[in-house]
Amino acid sequence: TEGNKQLVRRYYEEIVNGARIDALPDFLSPDYVEIHNNKRYAIGIEGAAKHILGGHETYRGLQITVERQIAEDEWVVTKIIARGTHVGSWLGIRPTGKHVGFTCVNVDRVVGGRIVEHGGAANMLEPLLEIGAVQVVGD
Repeated sequence: TEGNKQLVRRYYEEIVNGARIDALPDFLSPDYVEIHNNKRYAIGIEGAAKHILGGHETYRGLQITVERQIAEDEWVVTKIIARGTHVGSWLGIRPTGKHVGFTCVNVDRVVGGRIVEHGGAANMLEPLLEIGAVQVVGD
């Protein structure tokens, strides 16, 4: 489990932060799957590359900080904080140029030294408030 935690940490800190899509085959299985809203999407390495590059296009200076990790068998749970400047269209919201940060809890499955599955949850209310897309009503 310690090796799995290190692999996932390096994936976020080195590969995602640096947009090093050339190194994705060292970290992800060719059969890589992402899970959103309880649906499985077999996006493979190519889909993961698009996801990472899209994140950097939307959030200039995107940086992920690993806050905490817990691992059991094939599973690694990682709490991260993602930060960047909103410079690209996001959820139909025009770029605001504002710096945002939000927390996520990611669940990755590691088999044979590669990440085969990724899912999790992000607190999207934080950046929506920061860019002014959502406003608190009342006091």
